[in-house]
Amino acid sequence: MAATLPRPGELVTLAHGSGGKATRRLVEELFVEELSNPVLDRLGDAAVADGLAFTTDSYVVKPLFFPGGDIGELAVNGTVNDLAVAGAEPMWLSAGFVIEEGFPLDQLRLIVCSMASAAERAGVAIVAGDTKVVERGGADGVFITTAGIGRARADFGRPQSGDRILVSGTLGDHGFAVLVARGELKLESALESDTAPVHELASALRGLGPSLRWMRDPTRGGLATTLNELATSTGLAVRLQEETIPIRAEVAGAAEILGIDPLYVANEGKLVAVVAADAASDALDLVRTLPLGADAALIGRLEPDPPGLVLLDTTLGGSRIVDMLVGDPLPRIC
Repeated sequence: MAATLPRPGELVTLAHGSGGKATRRLVEELFVEELSNPVLDRLGDAAVADGLAFTTDSYVVKPLFFPGGDIGELAVNGTVNDLAVAGAEPMWLSAGFVIEEGFPLDQLRLIVCSMASAAERAGVAIVAGDTKVVERGGADGVFITTAGIGRARADFGRPQSGDRILVSGTLGDHGFAVLVARGELKLESALESDTAPVHELASALRGLGPSLRWMRDPTRGGLATTLNELATSTGLAVRLQEETIPIRAEVAGAAEILGIDPLYVANEGKLVAVVAADAASDALDLVRTLPLGADAALIGRLEPDPPGLVLLDTTLGGSRIVDMLVGDPLPRIC
């Protein structure tokens, strides 16, 4: 019996899928409470046990095709990335398709071809799958669920005060590209999704040995939510410097118009890492030598106080708390 049960009348909302506070509460107070075991309880991007890493994810992005990618490419890259940032070498994927009756077969073929190309680029094989068809209106086109297995390759060091925060590139590209592609906003932009596999970036950072403390891919809830999870799990503070955070001008402009902080917007081809202070410069140089790391930057550090909080030193000279995402400003983006 769960220790914390939903109150009578509580309903699932879009916020429960945002990756922020509502998602965390749903996961911890329902799924972990009912399914708890030592591997699940770590709540990593992938479960690591007995030399293997395992992950699963579902993709419901709207629209299915967007600048820079589509749901098929996104499904492969997202699964590969969850394995890679867990310190694993991605190997095998499975894919399950829920297809709405009446969906055009030529579009389905485009999606599957994108998956094949993405898998080849990432060096993985899609070795199993399943297909279900539901009545019209039951799936909004296509939903895809994937699972991935990789070989565990990294032994992370323990995050500690003084460690540096590294991000592999510009933030918010995917979320804003998908939002503009919906055509609901009168915005003209050439912005494309950053969907890409980060396995090469992660592999390069694994070469740091124990100087590599931690990695994640900042998807739902963006960088802000990812770093709040880091602060909560370590009991340390994360202090960011606003002027060092890489954000494209197009993203900054859209964010200002819409009133959405890019730090909370999903990325699908970036990773964030914690590295030892004495290895930070080498880590940055290493990442910048790779095609996906050209815009990498060191954006902050871990500090002892205030424990469990993320703070941003702004370009205006002040400082503010960056809390975990509340609500869901951009639903259905992955």
